[in-house]
Amino acid sequence: MPKKQNYGGVKKSDLKAKANGANNKKGGDNNFQRRPQAPLPKLPLVYVDQMTVADIASVTKRGVADIIKALMEMGMLASQNQSIDRDTAELLANELGIEFKVDETKDYTNFENLKFEDNPEDLVPRSPVITIMGHVDHGKTTLLDTIRNTRVVDSEFGGITQGIGAYTVNKDGQSITFIDTPGHAAFTEMRARGAQVTDIVVLVVAADDGVMPQTREAIDHAKAANCPMVVAVNKIDRPNANPDRVKQELAECGVLADDWGGDTPFVYISALRGTNVEELLQTILTVAELQEYKANPKREANGFVIESKLDKTKGPTATLLVKNGTLKMGDIIVCGDTWAKIRAMYNDLNKQVREAGPSMPVSVVGFVDVPVAGDQFLVVKDERQARQISETRTNRTKNKNQSSKVISLEDMFKNQDSDTKELKVIIKADTSGSQEAVKGSIEKIDVDGIKVSVVRSSVGPVTENDVLLAQASEAIIIAFNVQALANTKDFAKSRGIEIRSYNIIYKLIEDIEAAMKGMLAPVYEDKTCGEAEVRETFKVSKVGTIAGCMVTNGFVRRVSNVMVTREGKTVYTGRIASLKRFKDDAKEVKAGYDCGIMVENFNDIKVGDILVFTITEEVTNEE
Repeated sequence: MPKKQNYGGVKKSDLKAKANGANNKKGGDNNFQRRPQAPLPKLPLVYVDQMTVADIASVTKRGVADIIKALMEMGMLASQNQSIDRDTAELLANELGIEFKVDETKDYTNFENLKFEDNPEDLVPRSPVITIMGHVDHGKTTLLDTIRNTRVVDSEFGGITQGIGAYTVNKDGQSITFIDTPGHAAFTEMRARGAQVTDIVVLVVAADDGVMPQTREAIDHAKAANCPMVVAVNKIDRPNANPDRVKQELAECGVLADDWGGDTPFVYISALRGTNVEELLQTILTVAELQEYKANPKREANGFVIESKLDKTKGPTATLLVKNGTLKMGDIIVCGDTWAKIRAMYNDLNKQVREAGPSMPVSVVGFVDVPVAGDQFLVVKDERQARQISETRTNRTKNKNQSSKVISLEDMFKNQDSDTKELKVIIKADTSGSQEAVKGSIEKIDVDGIKVSVVRSSVGPVTENDVLLAQASEAIIIAFNVQALANTKDFAKSRGIEIRSYNIIYKLIEDIEAAMKGMLAPVYEDKTCGEAEVRETFKVSKVGTIAGCMVTNGFVRRVSNVMVTREGKTVYTGRIASLKRFKDDAKEVKAGYDCGIMVENFNDIKVGDILVFTITEEVTNEE
């Protein structure tokens, strides 16, 4: 006889009973019943561009396997890292029985245009950002050197600033950030790239030299940027100093001192000796207090690149100026067409810091490529997002460069939405007399709805600096009896700036006046083109009421608007749905002919009604 198996004192029949109970949903031992599954979450699928299967699983709080299974049921095989387009995502949401939404609030590939709503309670005063501008050798760097109590000027070749630096100083417990540029060209280059970095411009003018060509250029650049100005009249300790002459010359340039009834503070200093430098700092803080500069240090940081370089030991580095938020060690940032994971940050004293708040400049290490001065940056959530944004922006830049074209005088107003449009021009002429004549003639052109603004007017050939100013100001360049060099023309073409050359002043005026009139938005009005009398009506099922009419005056066109009048009163205004002659469609029917007319969305037409037809035409200003 076979030997009986020992089941540890448990009968085999009992094991079978438990096994049967485990397979029976209604019976059996409770220890063998299958646990009920938790219901899947009903979170909406909020779609963003380039979303992967894993991203969808994360957003909807479901397993990756569940998403892949749902896609397979839809007939699509996908891995967890595969991108899902919007249409597929919408079908997937329908398959999962959840709501589908598109996240259109933040397009990080165009982060320069993003608008962040800051809680007013989180806004705190921030340090003003100052740019020092003026003519060469008027003491810009010496002034900054005195403020910082360093000898930067001695280490620079020839005493001329060779690079861009950003420095922070303290005055009575308040910080001021200074940007020392090689000139207003760099200032405008950054502004041309959309980087409105500067809050206040300090214009340095030597008391013994007066207003010079680059002084006038600096004024034009500051005004074009709409920045408040503080004038520092420097070198007042020189024997031949004449501050009153400086004040008079600046007034002729449109910079009127506050003690002469203007709105520009003047401070008389000696940068070398330190005379009244403290007063200058106090004046800057006073202007900043009036402007009420504020930022939110609690949000993700954004700002601008002040300078960048490729360091032999650190790799690509950049000096960043934080405009809002707080930048921290380890943050992932997108900057222009590149990105970085911040490995180290250094302040202006070359000391390593772990975070940088609003208006603080820091040198950052960790970029993939060298960014460009004027590029904007923004903190993003992770490296994957940074790479995607960087790749998208790089491709967009390539396509933009391939399809770039020069914006002509005729195109200047296409993107202006305001009621009063503005034509901005930069005038370059061969002589001072020609310059004044051209400027005066242009400013006298009177066209309703358009005003002319002369951004800059000067003598000499067109330079790259003029092109930069035109780009930043969205202006055109008028060259009268002067030429632009070939490299300047190429530079202007690459920046999309038109240079228009003239040697006859009346031709110049005719062109601008004609362009200004053409740039005005066209005015339209409805003009009566004909009338018809309803002689008979025909009701057609599923179509509507057709009016048999005789055109009694003018003509009727298929595209005409129509007013239905009854006993002298207008009962309906709309458009013609169909116009026929006998059984054929007609584009136009003239007076003396009958026709069939159907009025769009109106079937209560009656015999004896008068139909008045109008057409919309552009109103031309005929002199």
